[in-house]
Amino acid sequence: MSINENQDAIISEFEILAGDLEMTNFYVMELGQKLPDMKEEDKTETNIVKGCQSKVWLTAALSEGKIVFQADSNTAITKGLVSMLVRIFSGQSPDDILNSDLYFIEKIGMNRFIGTQRSNGFGAMVKQMKLFALALKQKATI
Repeated sequence: MSINENQDAIISEFEILAGDLEMTNFYVMELGQKLPDMKEEDKTETNIVKGCQSKVWLTAALSEGKIVFQADSNTAITKGLVSMLVRIFSGQSPDDILNSDLYFIEKIGMNRFIGTQRSNGFGAMVKQMKLFALALKQKATI
């Protein structure tokens, strides 16, 4: 699925919740529980996303021209948030990630159920994923 198809799927899932904040928070935490486990040896200081209030570990690897992200967090909500990004970006080309427009954030009303701190951290996660895409793209052309 493309980045936009992944976003559209997430938007559809959130529409079912009809804006119920409690259900939305539970659903975000449930998404985090579905995130594949990250190896403990990858949970290093080097892999921590700077700018997040919670600890978020993020790694990226290039496989057959597509980026595979792995992530984890020490809080349930943040793990759910990063899991949505992994779902959207993992398996995509560096160019597709770099050129993407994340419209799902507004469409699901994320600003209503995460505070300013988490919103800043979410932005830091997106930025880190795009930096990984840029670095892996450049590495692939060397």
